[in-house]
Amino acid sequence: MSGIIAYCRPGFESDCAAELQEKTGLLGSYGYCQTQAQQGYVIYRCAAEEAEHLAKKLVLNELIFTRQFIAILAEVKDLPSQDRVSALQLALLDETVQENFAGVKPAGSLRVETPDTNVGKELSKFCRKFTVPLRQGLRRAGWMTAKESDRRPTLHAFFISNSEVVLGFSYSFNQSPWLMGIPRLRMPGDAPSRSTLKLDEAFQVFVPAHEREERVSSGMNAVDLGAAPGGWTYQLVRRGMMVQAVDNGPMAATLMDTGQVKHIQEDGFKFRPKKKNVTWLVCDMVEKPARVGELMTDWLLEGDCKEAIFNLKLPMKRRYAAVAEYLQHIKETLQEHGRGKFELQAKQLYHDREEITVHIRWL
Repeated sequence: MSGIIAYCRPGFESDCAAELQEKTGLLGSYGYCQTQAQQGYVIYRCAAEEAEHLAKKLVLNELIFTRQFIAILAEVKDLPSQDRVSALQLALLDETVQENFAGVKPAGSLRVETPDTNVGKELSKFCRKFTVPLRQGLRRAGWMTAKESDRRPTLHAFFISNSEVVLGFSYSFNQSPWLMGIPRLRMPGDAPSRSTLKLDEAFQVFVPAHEREERVSSGMNAVDLGAAPGGWTYQLVRRGMMVQAVDNGPMAATLMDTGQVKHIQEDGFKFRPKKKNVTWLVCDMVEKPARVGELMTDWLLEGDCKEAIFNLKLPMKRRYAAVAEYLQHIKETLQEHGRGKFELQAKQLYHDREEITVHIRWL
C-alpha cells in the first residue's frame, strides 16, 4: 500500500493526522493515518493512484499542521551501509513503482531530508553529503533530468534512520520551497527578542516572493498590537515601515532611535488608528484565541488595515478541532459582514510553538 508522508512539528502528529483525515476525505480518499508521538511526521496510507491524486489536489498551503508532504514511491527498510545509491536505484526501478508512477519520471530535482527530531539532526550531516552521489545515481537510472528543472516533480529521499528511507515526490506547484519545509532564518543580533523570527517567517510563507516588493515595502504604515519589547516591530522597521507600537510595556531603545516607531502606551484591545492608512496589522498577544480572532476580524471589517498577521494560542487538547472552529468563525463573520473576497491562510510555522499563525487580507 502506498500513501503520503506529511512532515510536522514533533508533538503535533495527532493534529496533523486529524487534519489529513478530514482534508483527504473531502477529496474522496478514505485511507488511514499511522502516527507515533514525537516522530515529526505522519503517514497516510492509501492506494498508489490516490497518493498521486493527493499530490496534486491536497493543497499544501491550505494545511495548517503540515510543513511539506510527499507521495510515497517506495519504502526501503533495510538500507545497506555499503552502496546505498544502488539500493535506492533498485527500489525506484521496481516494475510496480514504474507502472504506478510513470508520469513522475524523470524528476527535475532532489531533496534528501529527515524528520525535525534529534535523530534527524544526527542524520542531517550525512544527508547533505549523500545528496550529490544520490542525484548522480538517479540520473544514471533515468529517474532524474540531466539538469535541474522546476517544471518536473521533485524527488525526496526521507531518511527516518540510517537504514530506513522513504522515497517520494512532490509537484513543483504544490510544495514548500524549503528543504523539509523549514526556512532557515538567522537571528538578527540587534533584535529585541527571538519572537522576531516568527514574523520574518510569516512574511516569507504567506507573501509570495514575486509580490513582496509591492505588498511589504518601505513607507507603508503598520500597527503592532502587544508590541513590547519589539520583536515583531523590528521586522516591520527592517522593511522600512512606519510603525505604531501599542503596548503598556517598554519598547527597545534601539527601535525608538530609528525614528520609525511611535510607542503608544495603551491596551491593544482598545486601540484604533486615527487614520485608515494602515496596510499591515500584526499581533502576538498572549490572549484567548477567540478574543484575538474577534479583534483582528473587527479591524478588517472596519477597514482599519488591509492585511493582518496574528498568532492564535493553542489549547492543550483537540488542537486541530479548536483551530478549525476559530478559523471557521472568522471566515463566516468576514463573509457575512465583509466587503468582498478575502484570503485567509493559517500555518503552524517552524518558529511557532503552542500556536498557529494566521494571515488575512482583502482581495
